[in-house]
Amino acid sequence: QLRIVESGGGLVQPGGSLRLSCTVSGFTWYNYAIGWFRRAPGKEREGVSCIGSGGTTNYVGSVKGRFTISADSAKTTVYLQMNTLKPEDTAIYYCAASPSFRLCELWEAGDVHWGQGIQVAVAS
Repeated sequence: QLRIVESGGGLVQPGGSLRLSCTVSGFTWYNYAIGWFRRAPGKEREGVSCIGSGGTTNYVGSVKGRFTISADSAKTTVYLQMNTLKPEDTAIYYCAASPSFRLCELWEAGDVHWGQGIQVAVAS
């Protein structure tokens, strides 16, 4: 059974940093994508960053240059290093996994598995 475990959220001051982790287990996909999405209060969910099993990455424009996505050697734990955080980064962050790289290309796919979400709050 596929399992997604997220960690690393919390409260940070503007300009600070946080690192989110997402560990995905129990899947048998050969190719896959793991991404981070977020839903801010009163807003639609948006794709933030994504990495494919081949190493290709994608970022939404608002986080480019501030966030970095990476994976461990097994490519089953994905990290999102978030630097220079802004109040507008405040949201619940969700890890998602899919056997389709469409998740990274289009921020959606037909088969997507979601984590429970983790709160990130950026405030003074």
